[in-house]
Amino acid sequence: MGQHLFDLRTLSAPKIACSVGRTCSNVFPGHLGGVKFTRQFCSCRVIFLKASYSNTRTSNQAFNSVDQEKFAVANGSCQIFGGNGVCSIPFSRETRVLDAFEDEYEGIVVNSERLPSNSRAFASILQSSLSRWKREGKKGVWLKLPVEQSELVPIAVKQGFQYHHAEREYIMLTYWIPGGPGLLPANASHQVGVGGFALNDKNEVLVVQEKHCAPEFVGSWKLPTGFILESEEIFTGVVREVKEETGIDTQFEEVIAFRHAHNVAFRKSDLFFICMLRPLSTEIKVDDLEIQAAKWMPLTEFLRQPIIQGDSMFKKIIDICIARLKKRYCALAAHQVISKFDGKSSSLYYNVVEATDFNCLGG
Repeated sequence: MGQHLFDLRTLSAPKIACSVGRTCSNVFPGHLGGVKFTRQFCSCRVIFLKASYSNTRTSNQAFNSVDQEKFAVANGSCQIFGGNGVCSIPFSRETRVLDAFEDEYEGIVVNSERLPSNSRAFASILQSSLSRWKREGKKGVWLKLPVEQSELVPIAVKQGFQYHHAEREYIMLTYWIPGGPGLLPANASHQVGVGGFALNDKNEVLVVQEKHCAPEFVGSWKLPTGFILESEEIFTGVVREVKEETGIDTQFEEVIAFRHAHNVAFRKSDLFFICMLRPLSTEIKVDDLEIQAAKWMPLTEFLRQPIIQGDSMFKKIIDICIARLKKRYCALAAHQVISKFDGKSSSLYYNVVEATDFNCLGG
């Protein structure tokens, strides 16, 4: 009678069930592939993540044709499907390696969607995976663990993995295989902030008072500011922040200047871009969550504030903005360019002074 052999390329591990308490039919008499099969109760030992399906008669030749190097252990049991029921049979040869791919730097990126769900199985497979990758001369290993499997984190740390970064959905850990200092890139080192300088036709600047600020800034008026979101451009981020805080629609003109500071928040460096904006609306609608008040303030009144006069950086920023309004300073406009390095469009900020450019005449 024909038997069915599943060799896991068409089956996923969660769909495989283990039959306990049923005797295995003697579908493979004798020794097949170095494994002896006998009539006994089935037990879960190894589950393969990959398999293929064959409706041909089972034989030594059919079984040995399965490339065991393509097998990856998931939860510790392997299963053979026969005509008389389901039977789990342990294999003496299995490739206990996590599902992963190699990056362009000879590193290993583990597939976070194919991790073993069992902690003990994960510990065993991770150890054997590291041994194999060391023999193969691989470099670094990137291990992304979903928060749903956070119990695997201490297991990885005990085997030498280090924390790299964490997001809401996952924890990223790394392992440097060669000796010496690790060469894997560190986590993001900077946060990026923006501030918008918007001046209307009445020579009034758009300013805000924040609800939460340091005591020395209480009662002071400042430019609308905020942080750039992930995958957001500087010019779109500053327009968004001004809209959220004040309700004013603006158009990005140029980057006036930027500040670079270190050890600002969580020991990260900070890039802060001051942008010139052109107002497109006038009615203010304050964001009650972050902003105490917002208004259009005469530029001369804004400059007379002690916080502006007493801080060299704030004063320099406003001086530069005024110089730009008087066309005595050339700022940086955003230009879209495509580089062969990554083939993607990106923003390059620079100024071009030409005979036909009347926005920047020089001093």
